[in-house]
Amino acid sequence: MSGFDKLTLKDGSYLWFKDWGSGQPIVFSHGWPLTSDAFEDQMLYLGSKGYRVIAHDRRGHGRSAQPWDGHNMDQYADDLAALTAHLNLKDAVHVGHSTGGGEVARYIGRHGTSRVAKAVLIGAVTPIMLKTDFNPHGVPIEVFDGIRDGVINDRGAFFYELTAAFYGYNRDGAKESKAVREGFVGAGATGFN
Repeated sequence: MSGFDKLTLKDGSYLWFKDWGSGQPIVFSHGWPLTSDAFEDQMLYLGSKGYRVIAHDRRGHGRSAQPWDGHNMDQYADDLAALTAHLNLKDAVHVGHSTGGGEVARYIGRHGTSRVAKAVLIGAVTPIMLKTDFNPHGVPIEVFDGIRDGVINDRGAFFYELTAAFYGYNRDGAKESKAVREGFVGAGATGFN
């Protein structure tokens, strides 16, 4: 397999995806607010080592459809299941980062492991992140309110500042890449977040 394609989903939305190489499939699920491009380095490396590498832009991100509804883990998991069925993947290794890790975990929880060999969760979101009486160690609502305000009021600046912690540029001695920071902003700007 090689190339880019779109899969139309049952609600009329579509997922844009990359499908490169051959061999055992490795499926990448990206974090918010990024796109499948976040895994391009890993895809190029693993593809050159004989793996089939696949990554999609989650609904509402990048080159995929940006519907008003359907931005929840159940829908993300169902979209991933539709993609794996469409590509008839078997014995796949699923790699998910942040929101993508939650997507992979929910996919396995909702759709089972019949197509899955392994799962790798990297800094995956938890099933419930919000601080509540039920989840007293969660993140206070004010943090989420701040994210929403940042994305609404000055999206580019918010994403640019987010890269400091995301890439560790806020650590002593860290070497910052302005190009990486600007790429993150560009990816974030493509989404309906």
